[in-house]
Amino acid sequence: MAKFYGNIGYGETAETSPGVWEEVITERKYFGDVLQFMRRWESGEGLNDDLNISNKISIVADPFAYEHFHTMRYVEWLGAKWKVSEVEVAYPRLILNVGGVYNEE
Repeated sequence: MAKFYGNIGYGETAETSPGVWEEVITERKYFGDVLQFMRRWESGEGLNDDLNISNKISIVADPFAYEHFHTMRYVEWLGAKWKVSEVEVAYPRLILNVGGVYNEE
């Protein structure tokens, strides 16, 4: 089982100016384990195929993670930001299912 250490991005809606609401990303670092490591290429609309991963990362959660697990947007891992598609609460850990590349726009 591989080890994990990296950032997890949380997205929360905040008022950036009067009447303007935007998603603000907060990053926090976590330790954990990589439980499952799989990748696949999918045919997309463009010239090149899209890389998707189907990984499970188990992190040792702090109180902030338990209170905000529903706002997790991405995990930084292997030099890229990957979308968090599902979160399972397994105290004292959170198990994150990670999917395709996270689009910051």
